[in-house]
Amino acid sequence: MTAAPTSGFSAFALEPFPEVQPGDDLAGTITGVLTRTSTELQHGDIVVVASKVVSVSENRRVDLATVTPGAEALDLSARTGKPAEVIQLVLNESVSHFVAGGRGPIIARHRLGFELTSAGVDRDGPDGAWLLPSDPDTSARALRDALTKATGVPVAVVIADSDGRADRRGATVISIGAAGISPLRTTQHAGKRQEETFTDLIAAAAGIILGQRGRGAPVAVLRGIAHTTGDEGVAAILHHRP
Repeated sequence: MTAAPTSGFSAFALEPFPEVQPGDDLAGTITGVLTRTSTELQHGDIVVVASKVVSVSENRRVDLATVTPGAEALDLSARTGKPAEVIQLVLNESVSHFVAGGRGPIIARHRLGFELTSAGVDRDGPDGAWLLPSDPDTSARALRDALTKATGVPVAVVIADSDGRADRRGATVISIGAAGISPLRTTQHAGKRQEETFTDLIAAAAGIILGQRGRGAPVAVLRGIAHTTGDEGVAAILHHRP
């Protein structure tokens, strides 16, 4: 479907945001922040949530002491300088990988179909690591349903994850889960038609606010962006679907 035009939008973080603990009700935590900050969601708002807090709430932490590196992980560890246990988790979570540059990063195709730096495995201090949510689209739908029920306002949810690129330094932000918003939009101009990975554009816009590494604002709200409602999820646009 051809997208409605968006000539401007606003974006803001939900903060201060408490530290999420394993097993926490993430939707309840978000609505709690909305209440404490006297913030009201509006019809059509897009709530962008960092994948890390989704993983924490779903208790996706792995104790590195329970991981036994194999020969390939040990070899990659020697080449890249990354801990062998973490690399073994990357291998466990992925179906293929390659090393970009002499010492990384390791770009892996996650078993869910995403191509991500380190298969989305995120270090948690010296002895742990976080895996991606087990099904990000399902997580997004659950959050969307709970937030809509709690606030009485139809919203969309996008789960965003930090990601590096093989061709350059630094990190960007992409979408790995979505609900209430179609992941693609089509734009047309001067007879030319283009499909855009719309939820990635949403995630990148929110990423300016969410930041990286300890920013402390894991949830942002984007307001005023025209979008088509849909529950296909990000999995629907992947070349390698799980």
